[in-house]
Amino acid sequence: TNSAFYALNAAVYKESKDLMDEHKLIASFWDCNPFAMQDGGHLQYGFKKISPGAHWLGIAGIACLKTNKSFEETMQVYTSVSIGLMDAFICCWDEKYRSNRIRPETAIRKYIDPQWEPLLQTPPFPEYLSGHSVISAASATILTHYFGENYSYTDSVEVTYGLPSRNFTSFQQAAAEAGLSRFYGGIHFMDAITNGAQQGTKVGEWVLQKIK
Repeated sequence: TNSAFYALNAAVYKESKDLMDEHKLIASFWDCNPFAMQDGGHLQYGFKKISPGAHWLGIAGIACLKTNKSFEETMQVYTSVSIGLMDAFICCWDEKYRSNRIRPETAIRKYIDPQWEPLLQTPPFPEYLSGHSVISAASATILTHYFGENYSYTDSVEVTYGLPSRNFTSFQQAAAEAGLSRFYGGIHFMDAITNGAQQGTKVGEWVLQKIK
C-alpha cells in the first residue's frame, strides 16, 4: 500500500467515487469504443460507436469546412492527420505490449474493492500507454500546425451517437480532455495519460518534419 503503483490505483478509485456529471459527460464523449459489448440478462449485444482515429478525422473535417479549405488543402490536412494517427497507434501499441501493464479494473478489484467497476468498458489490451492520449496529442499537434494555436471550434462528431457537441478553444485543449476522459472513465492510470500525451506530441512533430 506504500508503493507508487498502489497510489495510482487509489487515485482512479477515489475519482470514481466522486465523479462529477461533467466528468461523466467527458468520459462518454471521448469513449469512442467502436464495438462496446453490453449485457442484458441472457442477451449480449454490440453497441457501435465511432473509433478514436475517426473522431479526430471528424475534427479535421470540421476545421477544414469552417476555414473554407480548398479540396487540395483539405486532402493535405486529412492525409497528414491520417499518417500521424497511424504512427501514433503503432508506437503506442508497441509500448503497450512491451510494458504489458494491467488495467485499473484488475488491480483495484484485487487490492482495494472486489466489487468495483469502471464507468467505461475496459479495453481488451494492456493499459500503458493511453492510446487516446497518444493519438489525440499527435493529431492536435498536426492540426495546430495547419490552423493555429488558438483555433476555436465546435466538435459535433458525437451528435450522431446521441451526445451533445462540445466547444474547444484549441486542439490542444481537446487533446488534453480526451486523455483525461480515460482517467474519468476508470480505464487508465494518470501516468499513462501524461506520458502518452508527451509521446503523441513527439509523434506529431516528427510527422510534420517528415512531411515538410
